[in-house]
Amino acid sequence: MTGRSQDIAAPPGSDLSGHRLDASSADELSLLIDSATNYAIYMLDPDGRVTIWNRGAERIKGWSAAEIVGRNFSMSYPAEDIAVGKPAVDLARAHSEGRVEEESWRVRKDGSEFLANVTITALYDSEGALRGFGKVVRDITDQKSAERALAARERHLASILATVPDAMVVIDDHGRIASFSAAAEAMFGHVEADVVGGNVTQLMPATDRAAHDGHLTTYRATGVRHIIGSTRALTGVRRNGETFPMELSVGETSSGGQRIFTGFIRDLTERQRAEQRLRELQSELTHMSRLSAMGTMASTLAHELNQPLTAIANYVETARDMLAETESPELAVIRDALDLAARQSLRAGDIVRRLREFVARGEVGRAPEMLDAVVTEAAALGLIGAREAGVRVVMALDPDPHLVLIDRVQIEQVLVNLIRNALQAMQDRPTRELTISTVHEAPGCVQVTVADTGSGIGADMADRLFQAFATTKDEGMGLGLSICRTIVEAHGGRIWATPSPGGGAAFHFTLVLVDPENRDDA
Repeated sequence: MTGRSQDIAAPPGSDLSGHRLDASSADELSLLIDSATNYAIYMLDPDGRVTIWNRGAERIKGWSAAEIVGRNFSMSYPAEDIAVGKPAVDLARAHSEGRVEEESWRVRKDGSEFLANVTITALYDSEGALRGFGKVVRDITDQKSAERALAARERHLASILATVPDAMVVIDDHGRIASFSAAAEAMFGHVEADVVGGNVTQLMPATDRAAHDGHLTTYRATGVRHIIGSTRALTGVRRNGETFPMELSVGETSSGGQRIFTGFIRDLTERQRAEQRLRELQSELTHMSRLSAMGTMASTLAHELNQPLTAIANYVETARDMLAETESPELAVIRDALDLAARQSLRAGDIVRRLREFVARGEVGRAPEMLDAVVTEAAALGLIGAREAGVRVVMALDPDPHLVLIDRVQIEQVLVNLIRNALQAMQDRPTRELTISTVHEAPGCVQVTVADTGSGIGADMADRLFQAFATTKDEGMGLGLSICRTIVEAHGGRIWATPSPGGGAAFHFTLVLVDPENRDDA
């Protein structure tokens, strides 16, 4: 040991612990202390002057034994600590309490500071007189830095897990819950403290519990996976006993030599409700489409049949009148038959006329609806498969809310029809972009536009685009746009098409806004 090791290692009649040391033992103790190069170990006299200084102290603090022995130990304290008398206070505390341990900053010879774990022990001789102090100093700067970095990473990870909407449950290889995230607490209704240490099967229906324990037992014995590494749709159980559909993904890792499994759980309740709502809406739209198609066909047939029925009645009446001049009994019977035929032809024409008038009125059950919600819901249905087809969808909805008086199902039918037509028009195009927009067109009126980058509208179709049975599709009936026109016009709006600036077509239609003065009544 460097410095005056013999003065403390073997004082007259006693060592520091009250046991006598021979010269050999003192040398061995000196070698042991000097070999502890990760610790600065040194001795102070009662006044705080350094008497022993090991190699670890030289390495950590930078002063050699020749430079430091005999000088006051306070030279390794920061200036602000020296100014407030901390070195003397530390020795006084050690003398009073016997031992002091703390973490505080110290100064090296080159002026740099380091965070140190410091232990000061008061040393007494066999008669109880203070002989000095022993100090052990360890540089913990890197250790604390690593601890702070680890704590920061843990806080960061905790913040991420706290905001992830999926629930996270960690279990050991016997199915015991080790961690239960905040999202899991909200999803299942359990508090983490109540479930940690319990079996994860408490989150499952009774019918699945035995099977889960069996899968874990099989995996421990054979390594054959059942759920690990895959995503499955299962059923969960909340604390109140309510069951719900969920999606489970399980991963495996090892911590401290023990296998742990992390499950990420997503509540599918809202998704299934949305899918059910879309199925119901699709069914409603299909039904309405059939009704509208029947109405359009009836209107068209009424228009086309009215003229030939009228002509038939005229011809029959003319033939009847021509036979009126003859008195033959046989011809009288024929005249009566022709008269009946003319009456029935006129009756048929009247029926057709009434049907056409009924269809033309287009009466609909209207209610105030927020246009953005209608457009969004229709787009969710109409755009099914669009992403897989490579279509980029742009929603450019007016930021101002628009309350319109409509039959929601019929207007959604118009939007779905226009969206599906746009998707079909872009099937073979290199650029596929669909834009759905709304804009306040004029006082009391809002315009909705569905624009595509498809092949556009041919000149031969431009004038008869919205006529019944006009189509460019091989398998189409040509009723879709005709139905759209019937619905829009029945709502007091209009529908038309224009070429898109970048190619393709844009279909526009207008709807009537709810009068602000009559909004409450609506």
